[in-house]
Amino acid sequence: MSAISHDLPRAAVNAKLITLISSSAVVLGILLSGFVISEPAPYEIYMSALIAIWALFGLRISRAAVPLLVLLVTMNIGGMISMTQMADLANTPLYLAVSLFLAFSAVFFASVTATQPNLYRLIFNAYVVSAVATSLLGIAGYFHAFPDAEIFTKYDRAAGAFQDPNVFGPFLVLPGIYLLYLLLTGQVTRMPLLAVPLLIISAGIFFSFSRGAWGMFAVSAILLTGCLFLQSASGKFRLRVVIMTLAALSLLAIAVIVILQLPGVSDMFSNRAHLEQSYDTARLGRFARYTLGFQMAMEHPFGIGPLVFGTIFGEDTHDIWLKMLMDYGWLGFVSFLTLVIWTISAGFRILLRDRPWQPYLLCAYVAFIGNVGLGTFIDIDHWRHVYLLLGLIWGAIALEYRHQRLLRPVLPGPPAITSAPARLTPNFG
Repeated sequence: MSAISHDLPRAAVNAKLITLISSSAVVLGILLSGFVISEPAPYEIYMSALIAIWALFGLRISRAAVPLLVLLVTMNIGGMISMTQMADLANTPLYLAVSLFLAFSAVFFASVTATQPNLYRLIFNAYVVSAVATSLLGIAGYFHAFPDAEIFTKYDRAAGAFQDPNVFGPFLVLPGIYLLYLLLTGQVTRMPLLAVPLLIISAGIFFSFSRGAWGMFAVSAILLTGCLFLQSASGKFRLRVVIMTLAALSLLAIAVIVILQLPGVSDMFSNRAHLEQSYDTARLGRFARYTLGFQMAMEHPFGIGPLVFGTIFGEDTHDIWLKMLMDYGWLGFVSFLTLVIWTISAGFRILLRDRPWQPYLLCAYVAFIGNVGLGTFIDIDHWRHVYLLLGLIWGAIALEYRHQRLLRPVLPGPPAITSAPARLTPNFG
């Protein structure tokens, strides 16, 4: 024992121990993210404490991630200004407190991944475990697999440990895309091990009967496959991607055909598969509220206050851009729009660069694109996984910034000046 202590200095042992504890703390937070059946959720309570503790012990924000912090805080300032337009505050302070917490959670994940890139693998693996667990709950609830299993459903749709199937389905997209990435690029011997959790997560997405989640998963998978095809110059790898994609599509089609034979599934699928529902095209349906809302935004530049839109029209905005205008005013809207454009453009520039963290950036990036697209038809303002995606992407942006700084050549400084007098040597030439 004394020999081991002599070989490993106490400082090195403590550093390893701190790294282990901090990594485990982040992993636990990700595991809790799949269980939001009541609010405040365990995820919010735990992560609030974790962020506070981390900040006290030296949370370092990379210079490259500062725009993320500034734009998210500015967006929330817009929400506070919008709150001044309300006659009755009701639950608005709590709502904005959650918004601010989610903003800090994005900055937290960007900071810790930029400091410890190895956390990417742990975060993604923990996300997969959480997604599989909540998917199994949703599937069990849909089929009433055990007494009171229906608490994991809503509107006869799988919701897992979430309050809404329209959040449950999109939550599963990133781990599904990550498993698909591993299938397309990993060893053949590992494919059965990866196929099982991917099928479970895919079933969770299907039984959520969320049109948005279906579309997100499809679009993200297409973008992932396209990026892998463009990234590699190997004809053999490109052929593998094509073959694996066709095999995955065939397997998925067979699974859907089998599932549709189950009682009640076919009717629900046919109903949800329509692009337009009655609540979309009604007189004051979703699409009509878009027009009315954007007209109101022209008259109320400071917004009308968080959650007020729903009290006026009976339904919330169901559109992230209109949500920003109504709840956060033009200041919040411009901040959020700038953040989305900046994230997409900065992420795209480094998307295909050969880096250790590139696979995680690629999966998070295509999932983020899917979430932004879905935000046009649903409110994603308080979706916890969206802020996680922002943190993962900006963490990679910060890592690339540091990587480029290390590659810059060190310019020679001016010659040192000594205090000794210079010697004059005669020139005989």
